[in-house]
Amino acid sequence: MKTVIVDNRINELERNNLKKLDLNLIFAPTCNDISEAISSHPDEIICKVSDSLLIAYKNLPKEFISSLECLNIKVLQSFNTFKKEYPYDVALNGVVLKNFFIHNIKHTDPILHNHISKKTIINVKQGYTKCSTAVISDSAIITSDIGIARASSAFNLDVLLLPPGDILLPGFDYGFIGGTCGLIGKNLLAFYGSLEKYKFKNKVLNFLNKHNITPIYLSNEKLVDRGSIICINH
Repeated sequence: MKTVIVDNRINELERNNLKKLDLNLIFAPTCNDISEAISSHPDEIICKVSDSLLIAYKNLPKEFISSLECLNIKVLQSFNTFKKEYPYDVALNGVVLKNFFIHNIKHTDPILHNHISKKTIINVKQGYTKCSTAVISDSAIITSDIGIARASSAFNLDVLLLPPGDILLPGFDYGFIGGTCGLIGKNLLAFYGSLEKYKFKNKVLNFLNKHNITPIYLSNEKLVDRGSIICINH
């Protein structure tokens, strides 16, 4: 069974629909060291380096770390201490692909940096890199950040650049595409909400079709940024 790490504030419908996909749910704890709106977003407090290695924020509860270690996952603690103000909350918010690591390297946690050093680093200005990036495959991404799009395209990644907006994130003007979804299988991308309610749905659906990705909608509402779904195969 695959395990997904999700925000502890997802609603009952989203929980039930994830469970129907035969997924084991682990709820990311609330981190009071960062802004409340994103305080339990998985991509803020955890970075998945591989299916067997996670880097987690050092002040997370021991019980949460133990729940991951019980799955034979190695969990290392971050070096950085978070603060509520940007950019002191983005140390683990990088995009890890098979051959690439995308982030504002100036703000990458040193422990994380040590474990991605063999990858090609794509340095960008955006610190909320994973929030801003939906990973479609190890060679394809979707983002609304033009800096991420330009830098990634230069390394021959296939990038769909979307206009910003039309994604809910309570506490902010709008959310990011990366925080609305996550791969739950090689060809399955689960969304908090439905692309049918998204202004740029045709662009996304065409791109997903190009890469043989099937979207799964966890509700029929507008897309909402709850932090990227982190899926672990074990």
